[in-house]
Parts: sequence; C-alpha cells; structure tokens
Amino acid sequence: MTRATALLLSLIGLAACQGDETISGYALSDAEWMLVDMGGTPFAARATITFPQQGKIVGQAPCNRYVADQTAPYPWFEAGPIGATKMACPDQAAEVDFFAGLMRVTLAEVSGDTLILSTEGGFEMLFRALP
Repeated sequence: MTRATALLLSLIGLAACQGDETISGYALSDAEWMLVDMGGTPFAARATITFPQQGKIVGQAPCNRYVADQTAPYPWFEAGPIGATKMACPDQAAEVDFFAGLMRVTLAEVSGDTLILSTEGGFEMLFRALP
C-alpha cells in the first residue's frame, strides 16, 4: 500500500468516525424544546423546536408545523430555508416573529434542559425542554 493510499484510507476512516457536529449532536436527542422567552419578553404563544436528526430542524410554530435545515457546526446556528404549512390562526403575528427570530439567530448554547439561540448582538430565544 502506498503512503498516499494509506493517508486516503485514514482520512476516510476519520471522517466516518466523526459525530454529529450540528446542534442535534449536542441537544437532548429526543427533546422537544418550547420557546419561553424571545428578545427578553415572555413568548405568550406556543412554539417548539426539535432536532430529530443531523442537520434537521422540525417544530410547531404558533400556527403551523415547520421544517428547516441546520448544518452549521455547534455552537453556530443557521436555519436554512424554512418550509411551513400555510394555516392561518389568531397567533399569526407571533408566528411571523418566531420565524424572523429563527432566521436571525447565529449561535446556540445547550445546558441541560435549556437551549438558547442568540445573536452576537444580544438577541436571545430561550427554550426549555418539555418533560
């Protein structure tokens, strides 16, 4: 076996051993996180987020189910295009704010049953894991 072949096989093996570097590899794998505070204000509507598999976000916004990609390595966070159902409800304004917040945040921090998505400027979305 040549050195180049050995190096290539080592790199392939190393890549195969790498774990999930997105937030789904750090957050409680089966947790559903509920938004409790956004921008320093209690969030009155119900919105959740889950990380069911590497690179995926799934949840319930105040009105609609949604899905998005999230492939940035932890502690970075970037919600890819958000796809959502299109039902109207009385909490439509809260849903618009929720999706705007998800598109705005760039950092993630997980500590036990607390998830904080934030910006470098100090905006935060505080989630708690549901029991």
